[in-house]
Amino acid sequence: MAGIGSYIKESFGELKNNVTWPAWPEAQSLTILVAVFSIIFSLAIWGVDTVFSKVIKAYFELI
Repeated sequence: MAGIGSYIKESFGELKNNVTWPAWPEAQSLTILVAVFSIIFSLAIWGVDTVFSKVIKAYFELI
């Protein structure tokens, strides 16, 4: 168990001292960008799913 505690302690130390974090305004703008593209991508997937669903339904009605 001491290995896991040491690993977690070293991981937090590395995150605190060795990682270059973006400035707060940059982090906010990137978060908004990711959210917008996630919404756009989810709407695109929803559209494709709806079209495929209707195509499959029409196919099975023909059979």
